[in-house]
Amino acid sequence: QVQLVESGGGLVQAGGSQRLSCAASGMIFSINVMGWYRQAPGKQRELVARITKGGSTNYADSVKGRFTISRDNAKNTVYLQMNSLKPEDTAVYYCNLENLVLTVWREYWGQGTQVTVSS
Repeated sequence: QVQLVESGGGLVQAGGSQRLSCAASGMIFSINVMGWYRQAPGKQRELVARITKGGSTNYADSVKGRFTISRDNAKNTVYLQMNSLKPEDTAVYYCNLENLVLTVWREYWGQGTQVTVSS
């Protein structure tokens, strides 16, 4: 099994910055992708950013240029640096790990952390 523990989040003013961290533990295989998703009230969960173990990234258009995803492979930890935050960034942010086990991708989620951006 895999456990994902998130930290960071909270209340921040518009224009401010915040950093989220997510540490993964358990049966983590060598080929994996880590990422962050978010879900605002009344909306579907959406991708924010993903990063492969090799460092390839992709971002939602709405956060490009403002958010940066990174990871420390030695610590199995992924980070999300969020700058120039907007009220529309308010959501519960979930850490995600996709693990390639033999030929099957298995997906795991963190418990979520609330990010609230006040105007």
